[in-house]
Amino acid sequence: MVNILKRTCLTAVSSFLAICGFSQKRDTVPYGWHLLDKTKNGYYGISLDKAYEFVKAKKVKSNTVIVAVIDSGVDTLHEDLKPALWKNTKEIPGNGIDDDKNGYVDDIYGWNFLGGRDGRNVEQDSYEAARVYHKYKSKYADKKVTEETLSPEDAFEYRMWVRAKQEIVGEINPLEVLQLRRISKTMKTGDSVIRKDIKKDEYTCKDLASYSTANNSAQRTREFLLSICSDNDNEEITNQQILDQLEGDLNKMEASEKIPKKYRDEVVQDNYDDFNDRFYGNNNVMVSNKSALHGTHVSGIIGAVRGNGKGMDGVADNVKIMTLRAVPDGDEHDKDVALAIRYAVDNGVHVINMSFGKSFSPEKKWVDEAVQYAESKGVLLVHAAGNDAKNLDTSFNYPCPLFLDNKRPENWITVGASGDPKAGGLTAGFSNYGKKEVDVFAPGVKIYSTVPGGNTYQNLQGTSMASPVVAGLAAFIMSYYPNLSARQVKMIIEKSSGNPGTEVRNPGNDEMVNLSDLSKSGGIVNAYEAIKLASVTKGEKKSAAVKPSTTVKPRPKG
Repeated sequence: MVNILKRTCLTAVSSFLAICGFSQKRDTVPYGWHLLDKTKNGYYGISLDKAYEFVKAKKVKSNTVIVAVIDSGVDTLHEDLKPALWKNTKEIPGNGIDDDKNGYVDDIYGWNFLGGRDGRNVEQDSYEAARVYHKYKSKYADKKVTEETLSPEDAFEYRMWVRAKQEIVGEINPLEVLQLRRISKTMKTGDSVIRKDIKKDEYTCKDLASYSTANNSAQRTREFLLSICSDNDNEEITNQQILDQLEGDLNKMEASEKIPKKYRDEVVQDNYDDFNDRFYGNNNVMVSNKSALHGTHVSGIIGAVRGNGKGMDGVADNVKIMTLRAVPDGDEHDKDVALAIRYAVDNGVHVINMSFGKSFSPEKKWVDEAVQYAESKGVLLVHAAGNDAKNLDTSFNYPCPLFLDNKRPENWITVGASGDPKAGGLTAGFSNYGKKEVDVFAPGVKIYSTVPGGNTYQNLQGTSMASPVVAGLAAFIMSYYPNLSARQVKMIIEKSSGNPGTEVRNPGNDEMVNLSDLSKSGGIVNAYEAIKLASVTKGEKKSAAVKPSTTVKPRPKG
């Protein structure tokens, strides 16, 4: 997910005004830079135009590919997404009947696993570390545990609880909590003044450019907002986004004192511990502009309509996007993720994009089994590496491709975020990395894409944006070369990725290293090189049997 405060503003909390300084004016990149070509355009994009020129010259026909986006929701009325959305043709919209008898009523665009049958929906949720810490606290706190005597399942659970305890209790600085509370209070006070002055409940930094006030709280709030927008090079960040982020960070810091509220259970009302209790939720895949921001942006990167003169172009040109809502403002639940993967596979997807992650996975077994199911059906999974500037070889980010039995699937790609020398450097300062656990890097800085509102667009950044670049590339390859398996497409994307030929900054320690020290492939994805390699790779899939045409008419009956 995108975090507009992480690694930018809340690292120094000595005073409200000192939290963020205005960034020096930096070079910038054009909208859609991530699709451009280094040689032709001067930007470290994925050379997409050259890739399309290649298939055009080859006169290769494309086939429709379905990509599932497991995320926070999507604006199904957006001008650049409407034609690209997957629709369940076996379901009659709005009749309240499960026409295709798959257990999900009126699932036209996909399904919302964060909804209730009564129409309510989960938007905010707690964090998994807090859920794990409090769930197993009575079982392990103040107990002498000998790990060698535990079953493999209990050992996994115990180690997870110890990590959760360290994160929730061991790393909380009471002074930071106090200061963050003061920041939040000042921000809310100043925000209420600004709302009245400019007569808007939700406003952006653009609205504050010419705003002046004698009110001290409002002025400090204005400076805080403007500094965050400056640091993110994004004038479209809203007051509500930042207030929500502050609230979420404060809740996370206070988690050691409070048992997390059961947001999901109160709305969804399934038996969470029973994986067979799976037919819950509702068909509202958008919920609100706030909820759908992340998923709409991700979907546009993959498949916003190309060449229509509106907003921006997606990576894949013959794609249908299935929307599966399973990611709240907070940490997702393993059951919802596992069932979303299974829903996608059962409804014919070729690629699943997963731009989310967390440090704990108490029901990892369910997710592992869903990934294995996707592998058995030839579905490729693409996952964002995460935005903590951590080495995934030595830290945790779930879901992950290492199963509990230490086996790995062949249908999984983990994606780190690259940038450009004019956009923060070739590696994003926030990106997770790992010579073993991150497969490739892809553009994830200042990515311009669709956001809720019907015809609106915005820059966002994160590995959440890099992952759909790769998911879109996979769909593009599968569209033109449908006989390639998920395993082969993964191999092609990795093998065709290009090393930038210069040292890059390690996000974890700022040392200059080769990109091969940060990822398995040592490269940034390149659509042109990938499609060339795809064209000479013999596919593993068998073509569907085609009956020979005939002009012989069948005999009349009787």
